[in-house]
Amino acid sequence: MKKYIKDLVKKAKEANYKLAKLESERKNAILYEMADALLANKEFILKENAKDVKNAFKAKMAASFIDRLTLNEKRLDEMSASLKEIAKLADPVGKTISEAVRPNGLNIKKVRSPIGVILVIYEARPNVTSDCIGLLFKSSNVAILRGGKDSLNSNKAIGKILKEAIKNSGLNFTPFFIVENPNHKAVDLLLKENEYIDLVIPRGGETLIRKVVKASTIPVIKHYKGVCHIFIDSNVDTAKALKICVNAKVQRPSVCNAVEKILVHKDIAKYFLPLLKNEFDKYKVKIKGDAKTCKILKGVVRAKEEDWFAEYLDLIVTAKVVDGIEEAISHVNFYGSHHTDSILTRNTENAKKFVKEVDSACCFVNISTRFSDGFQFGLGAEIGISTDKLHARGPMGLEELTTYKWVVVGDGQIRE
Repeated sequence: MKKYIKDLVKKAKEANYKLAKLESERKNAILYEMADALLANKEFILKENAKDVKNAFKAKMAASFIDRLTLNEKRLDEMSASLKEIAKLADPVGKTISEAVRPNGLNIKKVRSPIGVILVIYEARPNVTSDCIGLLFKSSNVAILRGGKDSLNSNKAIGKILKEAIKNSGLNFTPFFIVENPNHKAVDLLLKENEYIDLVIPRGGETLIRKVVKASTIPVIKHYKGVCHIFIDSNVDTAKALKICVNAKVQRPSVCNAVEKILVHKDIAKYFLPLLKNEFDKYKVKIKGDAKTCKILKGVVRAKEEDWFAEYLDLIVTAKVVDGIEEAISHVNFYGSHHTDSILTRNTENAKKFVKEVDSACCFVNISTRFSDGFQFGLGAEIGISTDKLHARGPMGLEELTTYKWVVVGDGQIRE
């Protein structure tokens, strides 16, 4: 195992220096070839994915887990489209961030450059494989991808197809590596390879991410969970608010940008909450509530303290009646995970106050939390979502996958 990992990381570092030489036009052409290859090999990929899904059902995995694991034609189309969108985006590598000429004539530039070798550790979502390969390739970073054992057949199939596309393009090296050994020792060893790996990005549940952070000797960019809130202000378009809440909870409840908590202004709670429950009942969404919510909605389960911190990733939501925007902001900052929080209001001043004072990576006004996504932000795709405050925050696209170098040009100057 040690030799396998050491050989892999050495090859990745060698590939990193080669990848840095590729021009944007060549990278874009290869991305289009990879996108077409996914569609041309749909049957093979879906066949391999079906093996993983079958095993997940046998293991009696949660419905939300199986949803994240499952590929279909629509999701493969989206994976292909994502690679093409990445190809269309401006290449951040070599972009000048700032430039100045000093009194002594030195021309000083701050220029974007690749981070290097990036290890991505993720769980059940095989679409992450192609998204990560595309983003890291476009930003001239070499990917080491370690997916969960539950999606191994899917990941290997996607990796095989994309490697063939790269080879057919004439590129004489591999810019990404999939760790095909499902042994957990592989992760432990990789997390200690700080000589060869420059950054770790874990994608998955809180337990996985905390294990990675604890074990890694390499810098980690992460978010632990998505406890996303929607605050329904007193002055709100009810029809739009109901539609947004349903979308945020129901459209895909198993992902980190699905809403988990709904805060309702006391002035409209008696009117709004029954309407919300009627909509949620159509989709079998279970509501847990504070004392005031339970008084308005008969039969609703009383929320416990731990419910306000919980990320359900299921058709469950916790509702609370709040006195106003001050209490809503305090609640979000205390119980939230600093991921994505939205205010639904017609009050412009309250909207400004919410986005200024809520300490989250993404603060929304009058939209679903489900828009917290790299593709929706125009980033082509995302490598992940960060709730950290250093280097990257929110959906991470191409620019967040670069660092910078200082380029200083002179004409014989010496320091006095």
